[in-house]
Amino acid sequence: MNKLKTEAEFREAVSGGELTIAVFKAVWCKDCHFIDPFMPDVEKQYEGRARFFEIDRDDLPDLCSELNILGIPSFIAFKDGKELIRFVSKLRKSREEIEEFVDRAIAVSDNLAQA
Repeated sequence: MNKLKTEAEFREAVSGGELTIAVFKAVWCKDCHFIDPFMPDVEKQYEGRARFFEIDRDDLPDLCSELNILGIPSFIAFKDGKELIRFVSKLRKSREEIEEFVDRAIAVSDNLAQA
């Protein structure tokens, strides 16, 4: 997963017309490390339908404050610079839950494209 280090990189990544999923994590977060082993497979599974980027919450605290990122890992889907949906909870996230979120993000993105 490509890691974004600056707010400018983040804004550029989410500004395009392609569905972009931003994954907010932190080095010290055990639940973030829990998803690490299967996220490459999830990325590959959705290749061509969604792009994934990782943001370390501690590297970009102002951005995370602006986006109201309180719990991690947090997943936010963007298209054309606008937030579509987010998956945030204080519970550990399973692969199935993440896949359900990405499926919903794709559905929302597709519905907007048809509107």
